[in-house]
Amino acid sequence: MFWDFGSEADSIPYHPEKDKTEPVLKIVSWNINSVRLRIEQVVKFLEDQQPDALCLQELKCPDEHFPHDAFEAAGYVHRHNHGMKSYNGVAIVSRLPFVETDIKHFCGKEDRRHCMAKFENGVELHNFYIPAGGDEPDPAINAKFAHKLSFLEEMTSWWADRRASDPNRRAILVGDFNIAPSENDVWSHKKLLRVVSHTPVEVEILEKFRQSGDFIDAVREVVPEPEKLFSWWSYRARDWRASNKGRRLDHVWMTPNMARTARTASVYDLARDWEKPSDHAPVVVEFNL
Repeated sequence: MFWDFGSEADSIPYHPEKDKTEPVLKIVSWNINSVRLRIEQVVKFLEDQQPDALCLQELKCPDEHFPHDAFEAAGYVHRHNHGMKSYNGVAIVSRLPFVETDIKHFCGKEDRRHCMAKFENGVELHNFYIPAGGDEPDPAINAKFAHKLSFLEEMTSWWADRRASDPNRRAILVGDFNIAPSENDVWSHKKLLRVVSHTPVEVEILEKFRQSGDFIDAVREVVPEPEKLFSWWSYRARDWRASNKGRRLDHVWMTPNMARTARTASVYDLARDWEKPSDHAPVVVEFNL
């Protein structure tokens, strides 16, 4: 079940006007759930998929212990990591040079949930790890859920300001958003309506953020609904593949001036079968730029 959409055989119907000789930018988002623990899996994935840039979330690694040598040896000589001990953390590793890097803190917390790198072609790549939100979808009794909602509200205001300052900004936003927005992004819409990650309040506030930039879901541009798509499967499942009770928590979005540039999209769920894997699978998108 390696979901590979828009491959060489079937990308043309979606974008018949695109010349396949155009430069391709291959971007991956992966919540690795400890980069040091799974660095061998990361390198294996890089060797197999050869992305231009890999965005990692949940590094669980302070900057001084980030495995730079492994990425250097794999050819990813440009790196922007922003981590902390035991929790959170984000990084962008790339074969392409950066002309600018940045980080943004939200809600007054320096909890390492965002980093940005800008490429020579002018495209910004933003990597997010949005708070999970705990177990109870009630901000009055669950501080973690309240933090998640506040984080998204602040993101919305922040991007609206960025857009106003540069309406022509080209950007790709990726990461573990910890929200499955559509009924086709979860195994059971009805059963998950009261489960954090798919509640109406989360879906609504994520949509407000999307509207702040008129962002386009790059994966759904290639794989329209009602196709079911998942990127996360719980460790609790004895056989995750057989039960397939997944959610699409990991996303790749783009600004509207990049519409119709998504060439292929895939969920590399083979990684979910590896020994002691992350519960998230890499999401891979190729752009014609």
